[in-house]
This record gives sequence, C-alpha cells and structure tokens, in this order.
Amino acid sequence: MLNIALFGAPGAGKGTQSELLMKKHNLVYIATGDILRKEIAGGTELGLAAKSIIEAGGLVSDEIIVQIIEKKIITNPDAAGFLFDGFPRTFVQAYILEGLLLKMHTSLTCLLSLEVPPEESFKRLLNRAKTSGRSDDTEAVIKNRLKEYQEKTAPVARFYMDQGLYFPIEGVGSIEQINQKLEEVIEQELRKVLFNVVLLGYPGAGRGTQARNLAQKYNLVYLSTGEMLKEEISKGSGVGQAVQTIFDKGDLVPDEIVIKLIEKHIHRNPEANGFIFKGFPRTLVQAYILDGLLRKINSSVSFTLDIQCPTLELLKRLDARGKTERRMSYDMETATIVHRLEQHEKVCLPVVDYYRKQGKVTVIDGDGTPEEVWSRIEGPADEARRWAGSPPQRSPNLS
Repeated sequence: MLNIALFGAPGAGKGTQSELLMKKHNLVYIATGDILRKEIAGGTELGLAAKSIIEAGGLVSDEIIVQIIEKKIITNPDAAGFLFDGFPRTFVQAYILEGLLLKMHTSLTCLLSLEVPPEESFKRLLNRAKTSGRSDDTEAVIKNRLKEYQEKTAPVARFYMDQGLYFPIEGVGSIEQINQKLEEVIEQELRKVLFNVVLLGYPGAGRGTQARNLAQKYNLVYLSTGEMLKEEISKGSGVGQAVQTIFDKGDLVPDEIVIKLIEKHIHRNPEANGFIFKGFPRTLVQAYILDGLLRKINSSVSFTLDIQCPTLELLKRLDARGKTERRMSYDMETATIVHRLEQHEKVCLPVVDYYRKQGKVTVIDGDGTPEEVWSRIEGPADEARRWAGSPPQRSPNLS
C-alpha cells in the first residue's frame, strides 16, 4: 500500500500536485481542509465546531481531525493507498497518523515536503484570494496561517526525518518539473517496500513448488519451516532431536522453536526484497507472531495464497512423496498422514480467516500439474506485487 503525506506551507502547491499523484497511483485523497469545509457547508456538528477556528486561521483540534480522518479511512477499505494533504500538521498528529495506519496493518511510505520561500507562499495566496471566495484567504489570516505553519509543523519534519521518511522537494518551478521530482522519490521509496507472501494450504497442496516459483520470479527469500527443521534434524542438534520426536507423531512444532528459526533467517537477509513463508504461520497465534516479526523490520504481509486441493489428491501426493528423498516423517504411514491433515483443518483454518478479513487472501485451485497451478497464481501475484511496490532486481536467496 502506498501512503503519502504531502507537506508544505499554505500556497506551496499541494492541491495541484495531489491531483497528479492521485491520478497516477489511484490513491484516496484525504485533505482535512476540504473535508472540514464540506462539514461546515453541511452545518454538521463537526463543521460548527471547526468553523470559528478555521476563520481565525487557527488549527482545528486533534479530536476533530481524528474523527474525520478515521471516517475517511474506514470507508475506503479496498484503497490502494492514501494521500494526506494538510495532515499531519503537528507532532501529536504525526503519532495519530501512525496509529490510524497501524490499525490498517500499514504505515506511511514517505512524507514529501514542497519547499517554497515564505514570500512566494504569501504572494500565491494573495493571488488565490482574488478568485477563491474563501473566508480564510484574507491578508491577515494568510499571515497567521503561515506563522502557525512555521511554529507548529517544524517538529513534524523532525519526526519523519528521524524515521528517514522526510523528503524536501523544491516547490518553485513548473508543475511538471515539481511533479517529476515527487515521482522520483516515490519510485525510490517503493523500491524499499518488501513483498512478503504467505503460502497456505494443506500438506501436499504443492506449496513448496509454487514458493520456489514465486521466489525465482520476484527475487524473494524463501523461508520454509519444514526445511529449516529438517536441517536441524540432519545436524543432530538438540532442537533437531526434539523436532524429530514431534514429527514422528505428526504433531506441530512448538512456537518457541519456529519463531527463533524464522527470526534468524530474516536477520540473515537484511537486503531482501521480501520473504515467502511456507509452513508458517500455521496457527492464529503464529499469524500474530509473524505480524510482530515483520513489524520489527517496518514491514507486513503483502499477499496470502490459499492453495486448495481435493483430499483424495492430497493423500495420493503425500503417499507418493513418502517414497522419495523429499519425504517428511509424517509421509511414511497413511494413519499419520490423515492425522496431519486433520490437525491442519482444526488449527490452520483460522489463519485463512485472519488474512481474509484483511483482504489479503487469494484462493487458488491446486489440482493439476505444477505448471497449471502456477498459471493461476502468476496473475494475482503480479497484481499484489504492484500494490506492495516494485522491488529492485537482486538474485533470489532460497534459504
């Protein structure tokens, strides 16, 4: 999701550039000033509360701002992203925005600040006052608005500078020149957005094969808990011995073991374009854990694939795999295979519901050849990647 805050003094040209950015990136526009003026025109409770403040050139209270921003966000659950114009204007509002976006499992991509000399802003606003008909476009109010901006919004710049999300853009020049500078920064920041994929589905659904296809195409790091655990077993480590006993019963490995392995592999790949998770999360608790792990690197799950396959086909595939070098311990006996499938249905289906409520689940028919299944995955994966951003091209790391 692309979330942009467009920063700048009154008269810096935020409205003009907002229209261009919205059109290109299909963003939902959130301009607190415009929304408040509509509330005032409609005579709503929020509008009446804000009217006297706006006409005096002051900043509307955070209580009012939160209500109108949250309402706009909630009514656009399928948005590709948001463009905030005129928000955040204070240090406190910067924290408010963090919280609002966190509720949507996303965060701010960048803050773009249009830098215009105060005298230029004043001149532009005076010219606008001749035709706007706005009560807040008088010389006295303009001076007060510019003064308020300098005094109250400077801390916002520092807030986002500390996060590496603040980008000053020279706001003097042609509309096209300024827009080009904005787009260069957006493209640069999109390249930093990780594309994280969770592969769900019953054992035998073909997740491993399709995970490698995704890793190869999008240059992602493939993290398979099954392969990590097999590695521990082959090393004969203490963890491996404990895991072997669990595998022999067809049970799920405790979270404490899996979390440490996942986190270790994430830290091994600090320059990754993104991660593919196969075999994790398997439970609702693990879904929350994965959110926490990704949040630590300022990221989140981008795309979830639920590969579905008929039960009889799953049994056939797992039985066949049990006769190969790729076999898992629970592939050796039919009773253990059935127990494993029953466990999956009991424990793992809430994970699908968890991501479905976030609008991140794509169901794929897993019946057929690997090539046929991949042909069903590729289109939705391309679309999800566009939403997540365009990572730079690096060689895949199949850990």
